[in-house]
Amino acid sequence: MRYNFDRRNFLLSSLAGGLGMSLLTPKDLFAGAPAPAGKKVGIIGLDTSHSIAFTKLLNGEEAGNKYNGYKIVAAYPYGSREIESSAKRIPGYIEDVKKLGVEIVDSIEALLKKTDVILLETNDGRLHLEQVIPVLKAGKRVFIDKPVAASLKDTIAIYEASKKYKVPIFSCSSLRYIKGIEGLDKKTVVGADAYSPASLEKTHPDLFWYGVHGVETLYTVMGTGCKQVTRIHTEGTDIAVGVWEDGRVGTFRGTRTGKHNYGGTVYTTDGNRTLGPYGGYEPLLVDILRYFETGEVPVTPEETIEIFAFMEAADESKRQGGKAVNIKDVMNKSK
Repeated sequence: MRYNFDRRNFLLSSLAGGLGMSLLTPKDLFAGAPAPAGKKVGIIGLDTSHSIAFTKLLNGEEAGNKYNGYKIVAAYPYGSREIESSAKRIPGYIEDVKKLGVEIVDSIEALLKKTDVILLETNDGRLHLEQVIPVLKAGKRVFIDKPVAASLKDTIAIYEASKKYKVPIFSCSSLRYIKGIEGLDKKTVVGADAYSPASLEKTHPDLFWYGVHGVETLYTVMGTGCKQVTRIHTEGTDIAVGVWEDGRVGTFRGTRTGKHNYGGTVYTTDGNRTLGPYGGYEPLLVDILRYFETGEVPVTPEETIEIFAFMEAADESKRQGGKAVNIKDVMNKSK
């Protein structure tokens, strides 16, 4: 199938591929995965600004056929009912997407009958396992926005369900596409520091709610293979230091005071590189649509699961007063 993405989007997508993001071969892991039947996109969860951002890009007046005909046609708005900062957005966001031609439905089952592919945008990661199962049973490809789940246990269960129903899942933070990362050869990376806001939400483990953005940035350049994590925690700051199996060191700094920004530094054999600022949602959307088209997952399940194991190990280090915690130990415990 010929793609109609504009040149800018094609370049952004190609750069992502150059970073080793399209590593999964679905022919091997998801034999028999169904192809999408059409271009009708559905949203689960109107409790996050991400839902509005994607709808404006795909359904806005300037979209035309820029995104190969994909349009958001329906949405199930719930979504968190317990997290006040999220739940209070839903009424306003319902009205916003209606103006962009989106039909509101009263259940996930109704949504699945009207759509071909799904954006699972619910801000409350605790709901993701429950909400994604009917999507997978229906054989529909689904992008799960951050966090993929509110626990490492649920994260693993989601990817096990993906294998069971032979439907590949794509999940990541839009910070994977932060500016400054273009053209980086991951083979030259000898270490990295990444930072992002890390506001806390009582319903989620500390870093799972917002620190995941900076941890994803760290993994985008470092790749998998972290063996242990040590965490320093204060009221305003978290620092998680990961030691990789090959001896490289990567750090994440989560901030809760001062001006909140996203960025970092990558240390390479060719010199240092600065990451930032945030690059917006469009580069991520391009990869989501390519995944919808092909079934190829830009980020492997192994990498996404390890990101959440890193954060769980950081939480365990905090509980143990800053002791180093092995990734394998938290993985075994969660299984």
